[in-house]
Amino acid sequence: MISKIIQQQIQQNPEQRITFAEFMDLALYHPQQGYYATGRVNIGDQGDFFTSPHLGADFGELLAKKFADLWEVMGRPTPFHLVEMGAGQGLLAVDILRYLQQEYPLFFGALDYRIVEKAEGLRQVQQKLLASYPDLAAKINWQTWADMPENSLVGCCFSNELVDAFPVHLFTIAQRQLQEIYVSWQQGKFQEIIGEISTPRLADYWQLIGMEIQDLPQNLPEGYRSEINLAALDWLTTVAGKLQRGYVVTIDYGYTSNSGSLRQNYYSPSRPQGTLQCYYRHRHHNDPYIHLGEQDITAHINFTALENQGKLLGLERESFTKQGLFLMELGLGDRLVALANLKLEGDRASPQTVIKVMQRRQALHQLIEPSGLGGFGVLIQSKK
Repeated sequence: MISKIIQQQIQQNPEQRITFAEFMDLALYHPQQGYYATGRVNIGDQGDFFTSPHLGADFGELLAKKFADLWEVMGRPTPFHLVEMGAGQGLLAVDILRYLQQEYPLFFGALDYRIVEKAEGLRQVQQKLLASYPDLAAKINWQTWADMPENSLVGCCFSNELVDAFPVHLFTIAQRQLQEIYVSWQQGKFQEIIGEISTPRLADYWQLIGMEIQDLPQNLPEGYRSEINLAALDWLTTVAGKLQRGYVVTIDYGYTSNSGSLRQNYYSPSRPQGTLQCYYRHRHHNDPYIHLGEQDITAHINFTALENQGKLLGLERESFTKQGLFLMELGLGDRLVALANLKLEGDRASPQTVIKVMQRRQALHQLIEPSGLGGFGVLIQSKK
């Protein structure tokens, strides 16, 4: 039981506590009992959550068009390393590769597709799915970052809903000071306690995103709590170190730290409990201490932190936009028009065909819905 493992970790600590980041890392990524490691992770319509690839092949196909564009911009390098970081069930890899094989055969031939997947359970799911597509599977290698030399990749490293699941530190404003929230085991249950920050990196983080730490107690109310994702900064450091030339594409839900809209600012006073969410059987709640090993735990990502960290690592921002606009620019609107024309010919189509067309149309609208998937951020950074 992962609960017992976390308890033991706490009891082995001299202060009888661990950071929330340590707690979240164990709950999600423990090699045997973590949510992502056990194979119990359930993604899809009937699962704990679903992602854009579960709405059909269009998301992957439009992404594939973007990668083909990047290959052209880079002068058609061969090989072109396409590194998918956190590949879920492998659906996106199938959609991308199948589309490129059909529509961009020259690019397909130049591809060196790699998957970096930390969770053994998900790796097994991906490999089982790809086994049904031997010609596509032949293009894929599952690797770790340690397998890749520094400064060796020429191409694009991309992720879809990966960074939101990285372990985060929790902080609060207590007695007009920045304090950290720890996890302890008391009276037979996990409890939160407040103490001094565990690492000076949590203080340095505010300078990275252009905020003054001494101003936080004045700008945020007493008891305010939120997250700091140091793991995202470490991840980007690793990716940038492996990339010799090319792009990093990060698709996820999150905010910036310098938005003109107060509500869209990551550390908005109007969001006093932060962004931490848990997903269990397609329902979300905010209690990370239940359903351990059976639920996902996520936090919105701070795109400003990724952008500024990237600059320090030699990554320049190419663009930042919402997923809806990003996909429309790649041709999703044309697909909707084509489906509308099919609907007009519905009197000559079978009822089953009409139903399938309507379902696909609904899925495309979900991909661009501003209050849902369409509101996700798409950050593209480059190294020339």
